[in-house]
Amino acid sequence: MVARPTPHHEINALLQNLLVRVQSVLGSRFVGLYLYGSLAAGQFDPQRSDIDFLVVTEAELSPDRLPELASMHQRLAEAHPKWTGRLEGSYIPRRALRRYDPAQARHPSLRVDGSFDVDHHDHGWVIQMHILREAGMTLAGPEPSTLIDPVAPNELRAAAQATLREWWAPMLEDPARLSQREYQAYAVLTMCRALYTLQHGTVVSKPTAARWAQGALGPEWAELIEEALAWPRGPQPDRLEQTLALIRQTLRVAKARRW
Repeated sequence: MVARPTPHHEINALLQNLLVRVQSVLGSRFVGLYLYGSLAAGQFDPQRSDIDFLVVTEAELSPDRLPELASMHQRLAEAHPKWTGRLEGSYIPRRALRRYDPAQARHPSLRVDGSFDVDHHDHGWVIQMHILREAGMTLAGPEPSTLIDPVAPNELRAAAQATLREWWAPMLEDPARLSQREYQAYAVLTMCRALYTLQHGTVVSKPTAARWAQGALGPEWAELIEEALAWPRGPQPDRLEQTLALIRQTLRVAKARRW
């Protein structure tokens, strides 16, 4: 592993521990360990960011291997309690990583709540694959560009549309999750990034997309976006109605978008 993959000493220790334990459990099935998201992009915020990782395996893991991985992650959380609930990742076989196939998209996953199970990876995973290929950090194994095919701009746009339709549109009918101020901020920044992808056919970080959106969307949305960027610092009034309005606006743009 890279000696100091991040500027954060405690996270480097966590990642080293993760690598050693994963290699011990998987043995010859292990291909590589990668970081993506804000940590790989150098925009990690210790107060709000998740630690996103991917383990690539030689083949789909057998069900009898999963309890051992779940136990390993539990022990890892106990060894690094500060970051419990911040580590999130997937175990994906080399073949399935090459190109997204919704029919072959169920993979073992560590969720942010610490649970470990097999989850369906929806169309949003196309965007994560692109990020991994173009900006992922290799902790062990071959470079991600050798494992993942290039993702075309219109594939990214289609993935953004699908994620908005499948994940965010239902929240207009059942906004319970959005009652949390943290999730409101997350939703606002995610809408900014979706709009950026629809417009430009590429993916940038949420803060970069938010700064772009403040200019592109105009003053009506500027304060809402600024508060989302500032979370959890500064005043954080409840913005449920404004957040729902931005989701509706983003869905309208996505529905009307043609290319």
